[in-house]
Amino acid sequence: MTLTAELYFSFRSPYSYLAVGRYRAMTEKYDLDIALRPVWPLAIREPDFFERNHPNWLGYTMRDMLRVAQFHDIPFGAPRPDPIVQDVATRRIAADQPHIRRVTRMGQAAARRGSGLPFAHEAGQLIWGGQENWHEGDHLGGALARAGLHPAEIEREVAAQPDALDAEIAANQDALEAAGHWGVPTLVFDGEPFFGQDRIEMVRWRMDQKGLTER
Repeated sequence: MTLTAELYFSFRSPYSYLAVGRYRAMTEKYDLDIALRPVWPLAIREPDFFERNHPNWLGYTMRDMLRVAQFHDIPFGAPRPDPIVQDVATRRIAADQPHIRRVTRMGQAAARRGSGLPFAHEAGQLIWGGQENWHEGDHLGGALARAGLHPAEIEREVAAQPDALDAEIAANQDALEAAGHWGVPTLVFDGEPFFGQDRIEMVRWRMDQKGLTER
């Protein structure tokens, strides 16, 4: 029996990136379907988050994400550019956010077709894997193609249906909160939320209890 789960994911979250490839590998090894549920990052949902956070938060997070990537041998580098347009000095978030809105809408369009997880992994490797100007040229188109999607079709849908896609993305956040959490990455399996890239082994343990089998 195929087990199913939902992964709530942000394209700006380094921990989402550090989790998504490992979850993708699980779906390839096991009889498991994980549906991607993209959400807006904190910078969109709570623009003042970075201004009011503890001064040590950024330094610790940078140190931690780097060691997680090294521990799991995951390519990792600072996004070039950041998916979020932000004043580095003041941490103020710009009102116009073309990069994160485009890639998140692509993720939702991919999720409509059941290919959100592979696209999130492919796009994440561009954004967080060191690809300069990942938002330009055919970089994202290549990620769509590697996820088994038709780039031109997705681009047309993103251009034609921004409001509908945004409504679905907002509904994903509502569903995440209804499931018992608010942050990403969170995987929800059998009504139980597992928050963080460090809960993947626990997720598999729980799925084993529910009859997870190899393909």
